[in-house]
Amino acid sequence: MNSQFVVDLNSKMNNPYAANPGEATVMGFEILKTSDSGYNNVYTLTEDESRDPPEAPPQLQQTLLSYPTNVGSPSSLPLPQSAILNHLYIENREPQRSVVALGFTHRFRAKYVTAVLYKPVQRRGTTSI
Repeated sequence: MNSQFVVDLNSKMNNPYAANPGEATVMGFEILKTSDSGYNNVYTLTEDESRDPPEAPPQLQQTLLSYPTNVGSPSSLPLPQSAILNHLYIENREPQRSVVALGFTHRFRAKYVTAVLYKPVQRRGTTSI
């Protein structure tokens, strides 16, 4: 019989593609009855997850602002790593200065453009310059 609907001996229509999956099954695709205990796994912390993340990934520590400048040769800077592109870099030096540097490196076609912003910072406990 090529019809989707089958009439049984009691004249009831049976649809093998019924919306209720309990009524019709396809061989090899039976619905398994599972208990709720399989879905309530307790999340446990490992020692890696209990530690605080590092302040910045190690790749971001070596930015173009970290390298010493050479006035005579502008091509002396190395190519930036792809990890430092499109990240804002804040210069963090131990001997605190009255100026903070913000840097951003962006790739434009085959060249790399680094914009640097220097901003004076008034530290706590010091007088203005």
